Amino acid sequence: MIREQRWPKEQVSLFSCYRRNRSRSYPTVQIHFGIFFSENKSQMGKALEIESLFPMFFYGGYHLAIGYRFSSFRVRVSVIDGGTYDAEPYGVDNSKEYFKRYYAKPGYGIFFGYNVWQNWDIYMYLERHTFGIEQKATSEELMMHSTDFGLGTSYQLFIGKWFYLQPGVHFYFRGPQSVYFSDGREYSIPRMDISPVIRAGIRIWQIEK
Repeated sequence: MIREQRWPKEQVSLFSCYRRNRSRSYPTVQIHFGIFFSENKSQMGKALEIESLFPMFFYGGYHLAIGYRFSSFRVRVSVIDGGTYDAEPYGVDNSKEYFKRYYAKPGYGIFFGYNVWQNWDIYMYLERHTFGIEQKATSEELMMHSTDFGLGTSYQLFIGKWFYLQPGVHFYFRGPQSVYFSDGREYSIPRMDISPVIRAGIRIWQIEK
């Protein structure tokens, strides 16, 4: 008799298959993938999380966010300085051939989210940015202020009980704006950005229901 192996609760089986026949005896076959990440979706009451969009550090910038969970809801505030990160390629109908778009000054945001299932969140947000628009041909740079409304979704992949990675995608929406450079060339900021994101964080405090 071959027993079915029991995996620890903190391990996640992303795929499992087995054969069983009532009339004949076959060994049970199981294949498990993705056992490094754990599901930390207990009966959540309240929690406090600190996280960072850590790729910003690779561009000489930074990002820090604090999130508070209560039941299925989450409120998060953040600050970002993108350093030399160029956001223009992620704009729909962008002008990346001629211009670069940086986070010239620290920007601030507030996020309102809802936990849909397990560790999957959807949210909307409002962010205030000051972009530096650089014309590639001349290196001339102008400033542009933008208030962005956004929608996003992401999933927390816990490493143990407290640490997590949170990959997702963000959709940014904004009104029409343009600036004119000294040679007369016009830059119009994209009305919509689609940007992949990944954050690393820690749940520093939690109370279950």
